[in-house]
Amino acid sequence: MTPPDSRKMPTRRALLRTGLVGGLSASVLADPLAAFAAAPAGFDQWRDRFRAHALAKGVSEATWIRVMGRIEPDMSVFKELRDQPEFKEELWQYINRRVSDWRIVSGREALRKNEALFARIERDFGVERGTLLALWGVESAYGDPLVQKNHMRPVFPSLAAFAWNEPRRRVYWESELINALRIVDRGWSTPEEMQGSWAGAMGHTQWMPEVWLNVGIDYDHDGRVSPFGKPDDALGSTARYLVGRGKYHRGEHWGYEVRANGASSKGNRSYATWESAGVTRADGKPYPQPKASAQLWTPVPDGPSFLLGPNFYSVRSYNPAMSYALAICHLGDRILGGPPFIQPFPGSERALTLAEVQEMQVRLTKAGFDTGGTDGRVGNDTMQAVRDYQTKTGLLPADGYGSLKVLARLRQGS
Repeated sequence: MTPPDSRKMPTRRALLRTGLVGGLSASVLADPLAAFAAAPAGFDQWRDRFRAHALAKGVSEATWIRVMGRIEPDMSVFKELRDQPEFKEELWQYINRRVSDWRIVSGREALRKNEALFARIERDFGVERGTLLALWGVESAYGDPLVQKNHMRPVFPSLAAFAWNEPRRRVYWESELINALRIVDRGWSTPEEMQGSWAGAMGHTQWMPEVWLNVGIDYDHDGRVSPFGKPDDALGSTARYLVGRGKYHRGEHWGYEVRANGASSKGNRSYATWESAGVTRADGKPYPQPKASAQLWTPVPDGPSFLLGPNFYSVRSYNPAMSYALAICHLGDRILGGPPFIQPFPGSERALTLAEVQEMQVRLTKAGFDTGGTDGRVGNDTMQAVRDYQTKTGLLPADGYGSLKVLARLRQGS
């Protein structure tokens, strides 16, 4: 999933995890259920057939009429699905962009403002605050209201389009559309409030309707379950997701950077067994739970190695990419004061500081390459601006990564 540039929100679903939404027109914001182009041929007939299916699944006639009676499919979702931005990132680049100064600083501020909430979640679910903070930061920039207000789209036209005409996973999309209708039926939300990514993920931690309906809890006791507004329901429910579906282990850390010293194995062993085989923590500290189990992983030859415990894979249940899980776990550690990785990735460079990212964005924008914001967040807008600049100036590779080399060239004024 790609973080926003002050504007665009990623989806959580594995199929669509790199997608971003576009801007909304004034007509969509004014009337989200009726502002799309006229329904294409065949949609009305599908909707009439789907009505019986939805009612048989328990959706009320009133909700059906309210939501689906005059809906038009958002046909732009198929272009979004087809044209997801492709940025070739090395693992170290992927991690640098997500474990950024902006997210670390903002994560610490989010913790300061919500200390009591994170303490309660740790008591109730045993999920470390660093993990939840990192998920929150990557999924929605810690719930930035400008992202939700300006650049989310109504989810029902998106879900209706996919349920009608996405051939590979139509049953899945039909199910998610019904789940969304049930949410309205329960009075948890309204069609107008249910704005999200073009794939239908919503709120602080980017819930799909099925997660909202079946995992969500009323953690702030206001009588409804919601991923919007206060972060209580979103974060409490995400902790519940990690425990229930990700099998999170209370009291265990996700894992540690280690010095493998030539060891290799794909099996689970206790930390004590790994240590006896010469696999020690990179920072020289002892393993706090020597009887807990972990697997050895070296993602890139000659790069850092890790012992991964069950909670790493719990995070991976939220998004199946190993790179995503590593970035989340590392970002959580950094927010809580942990150091960068000790062993560098081959060919890597340090991440730009917050001030350097902002300077890069300002210089790119002044040069005619719109980054979509200059607040230090790096997402697809900034990456596209960097790639366009690299292409124009012959700065290879034109990979969209805002490197020290890119910043140096911008400072030269060429």
